[in-house]
Amino acid sequence: MAYWPHLYLLIFVLVLWVLEKRFPTFMERLEENLLVLVISSIMIVSFGQVIARYAFNTGWIAALEFNTVMFSWLILLGMSYGIKTGIHLGVDILLNAVPRPLMKFLSLVGAAGAMLYGLILLDSTWLAMLGVDVRGGAIEYWYKMWRIGLGQEELRYPAFMVEMFDLKPRVHRWLVLVILPISLALLSYRSLQAFWAIATGKRDMLISGHEAQDLVEENKGALKD
Repeated sequence: MAYWPHLYLLIFVLVLWVLEKRFPTFMERLEENLLVLVISSIMIVSFGQVIARYAFNTGWIAALEFNTVMFSWLILLGMSYGIKTGIHLGVDILLNAVPRPLMKFLSLVGAAGAMLYGLILLDSTWLAMLGVDVRGGAIEYWYKMWRIGLGQEELRYPAFMVEMFDLKPRVHRWLVLVILPISLALLSYRSLQAFWAIATGKRDMLISGHEAQDLVEENKGALKD
């Protein structure tokens, strides 16, 4: 397998790190807006299908596949965003029951585990150095789709793009699946950031295990008004 996808992902992460250092507010809004755009596209297509089906007895044949793809993108992008913002729910009863130094150690183990999980799913071939007989990962799978050039089942390019760029009608599967290596690279990167934040005392843990308690505290005086 070629290693240029690994290089591009590394460059992507480095560029992201630089941009977030220079333009933190803009990059945060950009990531949030991307997620909003994905959610909005699902809502618009679903609503449009209902109107088209029941009002005009027609519809977009690729609507189900489009929404399935967008839901996948939403989940995969949401993994890293949840770690970045600390909104992943988890059980923190053990972390709160142990002394703070041990709590910090366990939180570091959790962040390291999340990073390792992302790296293994991204490309597991590096485990061969540890004597583990395994291969494959998101990069290899994406590269195989890119090399073969398979298309999606229902999604089609617009007619003007087919004519202008001499494309096959079906949307390339590698274009849809590019989110796999990108999202797993982001997951590993955000986990590394969380690890450093926990190690330097800027963050307590990887998860948000007491969201309900925080909401109660924030709104406990609302009924008095």
